[in-house]
Amino acid sequence: MSDLHSRHSKDDSYKLEPVSPSEKEHFPFSRCSSTGSLNTLSSSAHNTDDEDSDGKSSMSYKERRREAHTQAEQKRRDAIKKGYDSLQDLVPMCQQNDSLSGYKLSKATILQKSIDYIQYLLQQKKRQEDELSALRKEVIALQIMKVNYEQIVKAHQNQPGNASLQVSDEVKFQVFQAIMDTLFISFNAGMSVANFTEMSAGVFSWLEEHCKPQTLRDMVISILQQLKSQLGP
Repeated sequence: MSDLHSRHSKDDSYKLEPVSPSEKEHFPFSRCSSTGSLNTLSSSAHNTDDEDSDGKSSMSYKERRREAHTQAEQKRRDAIKKGYDSLQDLVPMCQQNDSLSGYKLSKATILQKSIDYIQYLLQQKKRQEDELSALRKEVIALQIMKVNYEQIVKAHQNQPGNASLQVSDEVKFQVFQAIMDTLFISFNAGMSVANFTEMSAGVFSWLEEHCKPQTLRDMVISILQQLKSQLGP
């Protein structure tokens, strides 16, 4: 009996007593609520990491835009500098001033001298076009004279009895000599032989004044008329 009593007392010592409602108020958290709080902390930590990564990506995008803008601006400046360098190499007046003064020309000076040089080239082009037009007119006049002379010669050759009117070599030489004498008189009168430079300038001046097609034509006609009067009919 004593053993049964002692075993019964031990089992009673291990039994849990029921918890009163007042004691439950002191322990409001359950196993589920504890798990939910852990999940909430984990999700908030995950959101914080996302915000940090978004901030980093936003800053890196701004930096990339700033770097792209800087590169584009540098390319634009390099292109402008290359253009001014090319102008300075092409325009002779820019090269001369730069080499004489030893200072780098400003951009405004390079532009102004480039404008002056372009205007000079336009004037030269206009002068050359005028000279070309005058030369074309002279060519047309010479072609007309050539056709007229060919027609005169053909008409003279077709006349009957021209065989007996053939000109001797002596007469041809007299015509040639008269032409050369007339030209030499004008050449000698306006020629300076003080030095080679003056003589060269005088030759070109004499050619322009006394060797024009119309001038030579009038001179030859006058010589032929004089010889014809000397030789008789």
